Amino acid sequence: MSPELIWFMLALAGAGLFAGFVGGLFGIGGGAVIVPALYLVFTALGVDESVRMHVAIGTSLSTIISTSWRSLAAHTKAGAVDFEILKSWAPWITLGALLGGFAAGFANTEVLLIVFGGGLLLIAAQMAFSSPDWRVWQDLPRGGARAGIAGGIGALSAMMGIGGGAFGVTVLTLCGRPIHQAVATASGFGAAIALPATLAYIVTGWGAAGLPPWSLGYVSLPGFIVLAALTALTAPIGARLAHRLPQLALKRAFAVLLALVALNMLREALF
Repeated sequence: MSPELIWFMLALAGAGLFAGFVGGLFGIGGGAVIVPALYLVFTALGVDESVRMHVAIGTSLSTIISTSWRSLAAHTKAGAVDFEILKSWAPWITLGALLGGFAAGFANTEVLLIVFGGGLLLIAAQMAFSSPDWRVWQDLPRGGARAGIAGGIGALSAMMGIGGGAFGVTVLTLCGRPIHQAVATASGFGAAIALPATLAYIVTGWGAAGLPPWSLGYVSLPGFIVLAALTALTAPIGARLAHRLPQLALKRAFAVLLALVALNMLREALF
């Protein structure tokens, strides 16, 4: 095994362990950590700049396929999922994820860095300042508004490589849903996003020049295997610690870290 491959696997292992822990601790999903971590790893390994962000996002989405279904199953067992919301929102989320995945596949690196950086700033602001008690609407939107919001969650999440929980929980709580129900139901958003978006990244990246070894389109197979296994290993640890540590202070500190990562990615894209 070459030294380069050893460093690649070690970096993947570190990213997976940290992403799983953070996802369990804060409930934001690992994509917000996995994408920038993979981008740094691919940069250090000299992966072509034109594809490194695409592969980071596509690989992140591939890991969400299994983790989102396990999360949804756990929340379903606890009786916290509102399946009426999932039935009416999932088709639009899936459509948005497909469109977002194909759009990202044909976009250049600068566009993806801007989308990810801007979206990550929104997540950081939500973590730092929002309250689950805030209400803007008395009920969930219907008709065209529901299609637009659900499709937007799917498209933006697919272009960022995240599961949709961060945006989904915010929308559901602002529409009057209790935080526990919002978290449980939004876990199903990830299941509706990950598979179609991953397929879009595979198709649009098929045969692209400069891909890392053992890639299936814009999905790194070693990344998928290592990250999927290790995020599942450490997520329960983070979830258990979430009940013992000062959540508010930790969330605000982590929000600052996410904001710094987001600003750095925006800097790379714009300067």
